[in-house]
Amino acid sequence: MRMMLALGALLSLACVSAGEAPSNYQSYQGIRADSDPVLLARYDRALHYCEPEAYSWYRGSPDPNSSMYILALRACLYRHSFVDRGAYAYPTSAVFQHFLDR
Repeated sequence: MRMMLALGALLSLACVSAGEAPSNYQSYQGIRADSDPVLLARYDRALHYCEPEAYSWYRGSPDPNSSMYILALRACLYRHSFVDRGAYAYPTSAVFQHFLDR
């Protein structure tokens, strides 16, 4: 049982996609971050604020390609009202052709 739990945690961290592009995020209301110039400016400010937090050793990782960095960046952007766009949040959606959305 512990082995399955460890395997599940490892796979969940391995399936995290990098997501700094504004097209991967939307506001809480469902508006894409790159569709409105005002919202894009808010996203840029939030990203500028969140990147140092994701680089820190107590929140994320100094390596921008690591899963811990990406998870810390996502958590910070979520606190600033930007969420992933569902099917585009994880690379497994491309493999299963949006099976996880159903």
